[in-house]
Amino acid sequence: MQLHHIYYTLQTREIEMSEFCPDVGKSSWPELVGVAGDVAVATIEKENPSVNAVLITPETVYLPAIFCDRVLVFVDANGIVDQVPTVG
Repeated sequence: MQLHHIYYTLQTREIEMSEFCPDVGKSSWPELVGVAGDVAVATIEKENPSVNAVLITPETVYLPAIFCDRVLVFVDANGIVDQVPTVG
């Protein structure tokens, strides 16, 4: 039940991002889940130069606000991307 709720929340978040940030170019990178965080950041900024990719570790404190020029790249304790990076 919990996983379904998390999945639904992520689906809802992606829909909201597209509504808040139209025409930002590529806005989601599902192919980067499982990749090293630094590689993901470089890939995102290369594929969409209008965004700033920010690495978020489990210890990082960040502002959970919507910014159309920002992609949060969440990584696990090993530095591996564990969520789909999206604009917002």
